[in-house]
Parts: sequence; C-alpha cells; structure tokens
Amino acid sequence: MTRASVVVRTRDEAYRLRLTLASLAGQSVAAEVVVVNDGARDHTAEVVAASGLGCVYVRHERALGRAAAANAGAAKASGDVLIFLDGDTLASPGLVAAHLAAHGRGGAVMARGETLHLRRTRDFLDPEGLLPMPGEAARLAGSPAAELARLRVTMEDVRGDFAALEAAAGGGIYPGVAPRKLYALEMDAVRNHPECGVLWAAASGANFSVEAQAFADVGGFDETFSINEHRELALRLAKAGGRMVAAEGARSLHMIHRRGWRDPLMDTAWETAFYRRHPLAEVALLAVFWRGLSDPALAGAGRIGSLPELGAAARRVADVRGIAAVRRAHFRAAAEAVAA
Repeated sequence: MTRASVVVRTRDEAYRLRLTLASLAGQSVAAEVVVVNDGARDHTAEVVAASGLGCVYVRHERALGRAAAANAGAAKASGDVLIFLDGDTLASPGLVAAHLAAHGRGGAVMARGETLHLRRTRDFLDPEGLLPMPGEAARLAGSPAAELARLRVTMEDVRGDFAALEAAAGGGIYPGVAPRKLYALEMDAVRNHPECGVLWAAASGANFSVEAQAFADVGGFDETFSINEHRELALRLAKAGGRMVAAEGARSLHMIHRRGWRDPLMDTAWETAFYRRHPLAEVALLAVFWRGLSDPALAGAGRIGSLPELGAAARRVADVRGIAAVRRAHFRAAAEAVAA
C-alpha cells in the first residue's frame, strides 16, 4: 500500500502551525507528519507536542531556508510519496487522499493541488486569538468587534466546517491580481495540456507532492535557491522523465500575511542562478510570462499568455543564449509575427 509523508516547513508561526496540524489530523487518509522547525524562536515545539499526531520533529538551531528544511524533512520521512506543506497552510480533509490518487494514475511523479488564499488572516500572527502581526495593532484597534470576529479562524472551523473556509478563499500564488491569473493558467495547463513541455513551471511551493524515490534520485531541492526552488526541482524531475498531474480535490488554504512574502519579479537573484544551471529559453522567459499578466507594456506582441505559449515562444528562440538575449529575441520574433 502506498503511504504518504507530509513534510511541513515552519519558522516562527506557531499559532498558525497549530491550525495547520489540526487540518492534518482531520485527513480522510492517515499520513506520517514530519515537522521541520527551521530555527524558530517561538513555541513551535510545544505546538507540535500538543498536536496528538505523533509527528516526526526536526529542529534547526538556525534558519537554513525553505529548500534545506524540505530536504531535512524528506530525509526523515518514510512515505512513498512526499507532500510538501508550509506551517501557515491549511489542508483540506481530502488533500492526502487526492495526492495519493494522483500518483496512482499512470506513472505520475509530481502532483500539485489547488493552492487557495485565505485573505482574512493577513493582519494576524494568531488568526484564532486575533493577536495582531507586529506593527498592525494600532491600525486594528478601532475595528468593530463584530468585524474582528468575522476574521477569526478557529480550531472548530478547521475541524468542523472546512467547507466554509474554502468558500471564503480564492485562488492565488502570492497576493495580488496577477498571481491569481497565474494560478488559473498553471492549473489549466496541468489539467488540460499534458503534452505541454514546460509543465515544470506550474510546480507549487506548497501542496506539491513528489515520489520519494524520484526526489532522492535527483538529489532533492537545491539548497542554494531561496525562492523558486520548487520549480527548479520540478524541471530536474521533468528532465529525468517525470510527469506532473493535478491532484484534484487537494485544496490548501494559505493563511496569508501582509508582509514577508517574496515577489519573484522584485527579488530576482534566483533568475540568474536558475538559468546558469538550466540554460534554456523557457527559463529565461519565465519572468516575461509572469510580468505580462499585470504589465500593460507587455500587451500584444510581447505578451506570453499561457504555459503552452511559453513553450512555443521558447522554441522560437532556442538557439539564443543568455537571459537578456532570449528576451530580446522573443520580443523581436513576436513583433515580426504580428507584422507579417
């Protein structure tokens, strides 16, 4: 029988982790839970001990980053399928079952679920006790009690009325309109375009699963990456023949926060490192694709509108090397095509 291990990466989010672990306790199919405390200074250890899940617990004395935390958790996991989750992410009751079902369909090596955002948590360190995030207390002080009560996420909600939480959430990757568009495009590609050669770009940072043996064979996450490490892993898995599918019904709710998330269009050090390891046109065009979802200047000829279009654009400029050169060639080729 195929078994799953859920690897939860967490740092200084004990209040939210308590809710995450409650959601894992309510799974329709049992799974091993591995919690990696990546240098937290709060009461994470106490939350894990009180969860009743019998978690495998890994603690880093200092923060080593998401990739290293995921690798440390995978090293302690015993399941055949590794499901990666974050400590501020709620798992729908069928999440584990859906990932296992996805891996049972015709040789799938990777699966991504539906990653939704729960926006009402963005101001709170503790979404249940309504403890504000640092710097938010003064702004929230005048809020009506009824409004604050509406924003609360409780253990009872997680255990007894998860459907209501799902109904209040929306699709997304990071906060903002463009990431919501990207989420929809990625899910469409994974569901409806299995022949697309760049499905690795639809990998998600959480609610993403990998066969444990395939993960080990490619060496796990590259720990030199601090952002987009999941897509880089997915590309190596795809190069090794791995296929990505949708884990239908595996929904996760990211309890978002107003500060602290990283925008890959602003924090771009990952881009050069990614291209250096994988000098492919589709890697160089990733940011062009993402930026075009929100930048009016990239409307028309310079815009890449989907993952299949990303693959087609990459094929047109595959003989060009260098991030800047690939982008220039793409815009030139697109403009010439429109002019013709």
